[in-house]
Amino acid sequence: MTVIRCRIKDYIQPFERALALRELSAVACATPLPLSDDNRYCTEFIVTTTKPRRLLADSLAYWELVSTKSAATTTRQSLRESTTNVVRNGIDLDALKRLLPFQDEVPLPNRRCLRYGTHGIHEYRGKFFPQLVRSLINISGTRPDGVIADPMSGSGTTLVEAAMFGCRGLGLDMNPLSTYLGNTKCELLSADAKKLEAAYRKVRDAVLAPEARGKHRLAYLQGLPQADQIYLGGWFGEEVLAGLDEIATIIKAVSYAPARNLMWIALSNILRSVSWQKDDDLRVRKEVRLDVEIDPKREFLEELARSVRAVLAFLYQERPTRVPKQSIEAGDARDCGELWSEHKGRIDTIITSPPYATALPYLDTDRLSLCFLGLLPRPEHRHRDQQMIGNREVTAGLRRAYLARLEREGTLLPDSVRKLVKRIERLNDGTEAGFRRTNLPALLSNYFFDMRGVMRGMFSALKRGGDAFVVVGNSHTIAGGERVDICTANLLAETAALVGFKVRSSLSMDMLVSRDIFRKNAMATEEILFLRKPV
Repeated sequence: MTVIRCRIKDYIQPFERALALRELSAVACATPLPLSDDNRYCTEFIVTTTKPRRLLADSLAYWELVSTKSAATTTRQSLRESTTNVVRNGIDLDALKRLLPFQDEVPLPNRRCLRYGTHGIHEYRGKFFPQLVRSLINISGTRPDGVIADPMSGSGTTLVEAAMFGCRGLGLDMNPLSTYLGNTKCELLSADAKKLEAAYRKVRDAVLAPEARGKHRLAYLQGLPQADQIYLGGWFGEEVLAGLDEIATIIKAVSYAPARNLMWIALSNILRSVSWQKDDDLRVRKEVRLDVEIDPKREFLEELARSVRAVLAFLYQERPTRVPKQSIEAGDARDCGELWSEHKGRIDTIITSPPYATALPYLDTDRLSLCFLGLLPRPEHRHRDQQMIGNREVTAGLRRAYLARLEREGTLLPDSVRKLVKRIERLNDGTEAGFRRTNLPALLSNYFFDMRGVMRGMFSALKRGGDAFVVVGNSHTIAGGERVDICTANLLAETAALVGFKVRSSLSMDMLVSRDIFRKNAMATEEILFLRKPV
């Protein structure tokens, strides 16, 4: 038995502190003991354990330093996060190689760092916190070489963390940009740093080179479907579109696939800012700005330089390493049990964050990227959007069908869901509620039927005794002039219990202030549901 002293990060939120103590207890197989009287603010804890110091240092998410009487080790997580401090001011690539991996001096972060390694490439609404995912992996007791899954994988955070932990990862998403982004982020974890740097330098020089006179323009765009060409032509100025086309043509010629994919992601990430998209709007709404000079080449090079430096810093710090293959496929979370049938009963842990009920227009937000990157033709967007869980677009016919299903099959859902839907219907009845509030009861009913399907698939895929962690936001509506809270977390916990899960606990999260362009649309409260498939 060894006494190991652990120092927690002193800037984390209370819910993260709770997770930190849980993960330390799980990894060390021992109860952490505070070294001061006030456990709420104590930063130093000890565990008496048979586990080696190096295991704790390599695994823990919310801890900064682990030490014994003979030695102290900065956690691997803190080293990864520290790479963001090195690249923050656009460091020269040769200097970056000389600084990493860290030796004696480590510029530890003094604030939350969510965008280290590949986590920082491309904005994405509703991103997971990477440390949250890593701590849940630790709490689950999953071992390297296990299988971790996310049936609504979004930007791929769960799969990236699974790869870095040494686990096989399975992901599903109906948004083609999400699957492309997630697979690229995972692929880059084991990229060849020399090839990545060489490709970056070559593309940078090509973009900066003067355009040859008489050069044929829009060669890339002419390869897209006609409907997409027309659609994109209405969202970009003529010169901007020509600049984007030149960049795309250069990217297509890159031979090293991980570098080429990163460059497409970087180009995708600037499309909104160089278009006539209205600022800070989740939906794509036009605001023609003829008085603003837009330089897509400059925007692209700045974005690409930032992304390449973040990835290279991670690779230099971690050194060449093989990571387990991650598979993120286009697929419906409601079908995850069937889509993962070959892994049925063998997935160790599921970590996911479902869409909020009727909250974000996920696919609509990515319209420009889906068209420009050729991921989903514009005519197919509406149909795909209507298929997605949490979609808030509904016709009068669908509204009637959803409510009729509740009458027929309502016993499959918790009583609390049925009561909520009926209450909102009753409060809205006879009022001049707008179409969104009128549609809400039907949409909520459909949402919980959809999530029941997801829960059933998760239950089927998990091994006996396996854990599922579901991070979900609560919301509210106004019906008949009365505020009605939609406690989605509690309702989903009851839904999970009905399909067989043991609901172990939940943890309320104080929502962190998002730094991305979607921060004004963030939910006020979220909860982590802890579910287990009985043995």
